[in-house]
Amino acid sequence: MSHPRSAHPYRDTDVIDARAPRFNQATVGIVSLAAVLTGWWPLLGLLAAQLGIGLRFGRRYCFPCVAYFELVQPRFGEGPIEDSRPPKFANQLGFVVLSAATVSWAVGLTTVGTALGLLVAGLALLAATTGLCVGCELYRIGARIRGIRGRQIDRVELTELGVAAGGGDVVVAFGHPLCTDCRTVLRDLEAGLERFVSVDVRDRPDLARKYGVALVPTVVRVTGDGRVLQQTAG
Repeated sequence: MSHPRSAHPYRDTDVIDARAPRFNQATVGIVSLAAVLTGWWPLLGLLAAQLGIGLRFGRRYCFPCVAYFELVQPRFGEGPIEDSRPPKFANQLGFVVLSAATVSWAVGLTTVGTALGLLVAGLALLAATTGLCVGCELYRIGARIRGIRGRQIDRVELTELGVAAGGGDVVVAFGHPLCTDCRTVLRDLEAGLERFVSVDVRDRPDLARKYGVALVPTVVRVTGDGRVLQQTAG
């Protein structure tokens, strides 16, 4: 039985089914562990190459991604949709560490190569089995630093959002229409009594850049004249 998708796996690349990264992490973890246990270190290089190709050319060229989207997702349905930037950052870290492990093995530094291979295997399997993705969490921490502390929004121009200045506070919610958490935030706002405006970062990337939105959902509470009172991300 085929289940309908809300996000196209190869076109809607700014979001991703949350189960897809875990499937990829399981693949990386198992193959990395096999490489270390057998000593067949070229497997680490193949994993690094696969991650690099997928990052450069897209999910259609990522074998675990294609396996998930073409074989697993149609059978079991779509999982929660989330911002794709945290798992992409985790893949970038995986590519760097796997490349370093491969080079270490190639030049005879087997202890270093083994340690790096085990590090990737352990973190990938941890993410696959528990959902705790260390690379994703590092991205979110960095995004909050960039988006809240390092790029604090002081004012929001309400008129460019189609909101008349004046009156009481306004909640500005930056999100993506396919993001599960973004939809939850929007439903909560619709059920409340506060004035709010939703900004779709897919349609308004200019506003996302202007206000330094590094993670969705980002919610900003402002006064009627646009002064920011509170800001939260993710």
